[in-house]
Amino acid sequence: MSRPLIGITAYLEAARWGDWVREAVLSPPSYAKAIERAGGAPVVLPPLGPRSIGDYVGGLSGVLLAGGVDLGAGTYGGEPDERAPEPQTHRDRFELALAGAAIRADLPILAIARGMHVLNVAQGGTLIPWLPEVLGHDRHGQPGGVHDLRVSVSSRLGKAVGEHVRTVAPHRQSVRRLGGGLLAVAWAEDQIVEGVELQGHRFAVGLQWHPERGGDNRLFAAFVEAAR
Repeated sequence: MSRPLIGITAYLEAARWGDWVREAVLSPPSYAKAIERAGGAPVVLPPLGPRSIGDYVGGLSGVLLAGGVDLGAGTYGGEPDERAPEPQTHRDRFELALAGAAIRADLPILAIARGMHVLNVAQGGTLIPWLPEVLGHDRHGQPGGVHDLRVSVSSRLGKAVGEHVRTVAPHRQSVRRLGGGLLAVAWAEDQIVEGVELQGHRFAVGLQWHPERGGDNRLFAAFVEAAR
């Protein structure tokens, strides 16, 4: 049986190897390794522009919207916060178009961290650009801060990872208003949304944390199975 081809979104920025410094397409190998362990064939998608998106959606079995720099506030009609990192507008445009095309094609989607925000904005949702301003604390943004999360047991996410998740997932951007068709399925103790799913879609799951960094590959297995 052939392995389903899974596209993984990536950075496009300067990198160094040997004596060279050049623009490069970059993706942490943990995403590809998790997909491969789950039985998929990973391929990295360079964020070069929208011309190839139709071909990607037509040829891929699933799309993994990976983590990265916060989305620019302009993508959801918000006001930029000077404390937030400079957005990567080329990647924002590419991934929002890719997410929209994958949704319309009913292509399985796994959206991780930034990817969850892309999925939400692609469906018309909005984001909190600087979460500490809203909450009055920065516990979500601490590099070593532990998140205890509650997950809906009836959701695809809950069926894969269980009702409770303890994870380290620093973030200072978060979901404000859910996009059309999206349902919140995981929450932090302060009710910040940490997981979403698109209703009526074959498989479209977004989560705030990084399961590819741990040893639990059940969510990737569920994603790849949906992509077969």
